[in-house]
Amino acid sequence: MTMRRGFRAVQHGLSLLELLVAFAIMAIALGLLYRSMGSSARNVAEMVYQQQAAMVAESLLSSRESVAADGWNESGESAGFAWQVRSTPYVRSAGPASLSASSTSLNVTRLHQVVITLNWMDGSRPQKWELQTLLPQRKPDPGEVAQ
Repeated sequence: MTMRRGFRAVQHGLSLLELLVAFAIMAIALGLLYRSMGSSARNVAEMVYQQQAAMVAESLLSSRESVAADGWNESGESAGFAWQVRSTPYVRSAGPASLSASSTSLNVTRLHQVVITLNWMDGSRPQKWELQTLLPQRKPDPGEVAQ
């Protein structure tokens, strides 16, 4: 004996509308997942370039322990990075008058501000990274005139 509740028959399974809604939700979730994975891969690639740029800058800095009195001005290309090194004498900030007067009488090591600029292409986008540090001025060799 079959029983019916009112005039409706009992339905088993999914309707076409429910199936379409489920597919739409799944498509949106997969799209967000692919977007986040693509962004992560792009960030990893940028990080690799930045690490390589840091290694090039470190190797440039390790090539010199000090800077000549006339400065360090050099440029070149290495490992896909165009680099440029420029230095200028470092001017200490003005302190108390007694401190600046006593520092001229002391044998104070002069410093140079060294700026290393690295440029590279990340896909179609140009990238630039800049490093600033201080290096001491090279002391003159015996018999050489100090500037």
